[in-house]
Amino acid sequence: MSDLADSYRYCGAVAAEHGRTYHLATRLLPARRRAAAHSLYGFARTVDDIVDVDAGRSAEDVATELDRIDAMLRLCFSDRSAVGSHACPGGMQRVLPAFLDTVAYFEIPHDYFFAFLHSMRMDVPGTPAHRTEYGTLADLRTYMYGSAVVVGLQMLPVLGTTGRMADAEPHAAALGEAFQLTNFLRDVGEDLDRGRVYLPARELRAFGVDTELLAFSRRTGTTDQRIVRALAHLISITRSVYRSAEPGIAMLDRRVQPGIRTAYVLYSRILDEIERGGYRVLDRRATVPRRDRWAVALPQFARLTLPTRGRRS
Repeated sequence: MSDLADSYRYCGAVAAEHGRTYHLATRLLPARRRAAAHSLYGFARTVDDIVDVDAGRSAEDVATELDRIDAMLRLCFSDRSAVGSHACPGGMQRVLPAFLDTVAYFEIPHDYFFAFLHSMRMDVPGTPAHRTEYGTLADLRTYMYGSAVVVGLQMLPVLGTTGRMADAEPHAAALGEAFQLTNFLRDVGEDLDRGRVYLPARELRAFGVDTELLAFSRRTGTTDQRIVRALAHLISITRSVYRSAEPGIAMLDRRVQPGIRTAYVLYSRILDEIERGGYRVLDRRATVPRRDRWAVALPQFARLTLPTRGRRS
């Protein structure tokens, strides 16, 4: 039990350190669901770090580590007692007990996690799935299914729904996609440094933008109006995805709606910050100011503490 408790604490610390907006939103969740959300974040973040952090590993080493995680998941999903029987890369050994406990308790489909690993392989040079750019929005959505959509879907059993879960799934999928598109727009410069472009090439070309122009603007810190127009267009698309996701919040268990509403509002405000900053995503990172984050979160905290007629805990 102590190992499991330690694992949940570790996942909570990972979420607090690396996912400020996410962690703030999860503070509005009931304790059991909050811990589960942290464990899912801990798993995804640990895998993402293996793929993205340059620690002197070759692409072949990273691919091997992903294969080891894949094999470990398949083993542990069939026999949870296998946790600890094989060494896992990075901090995965510390994440696994809480992660596996969450997956089992909330009966989260295992295929979601293998889809996630597949999308991560798309980021690793030398793997058959590797991609450095995506031609169309449809191509990008193939990647986002594993990197983001399944994240929204795996959260549904944790959050709970007031009706049929299947009715909420398209909205949860849209929310995962909206958050991912927001990350892509915020992190254009950082992704370029890793040799990746997550903005669809066809959409960029329509405004006269290519990778070379993005790289030039990154190097020089200049703002090109062609990039501004392309980003404005992609922000418009992203906002439409947020609109598709929004009805799903009311389908969730009422106790978790404030937390998800907070995440929805705060993440969408990153788009506002990109616009407010003159679309300078290539030489800086748009963030929602801390005071604004709390201004959104505190009224939602209040909703949890006020009595509601007919509501039972």
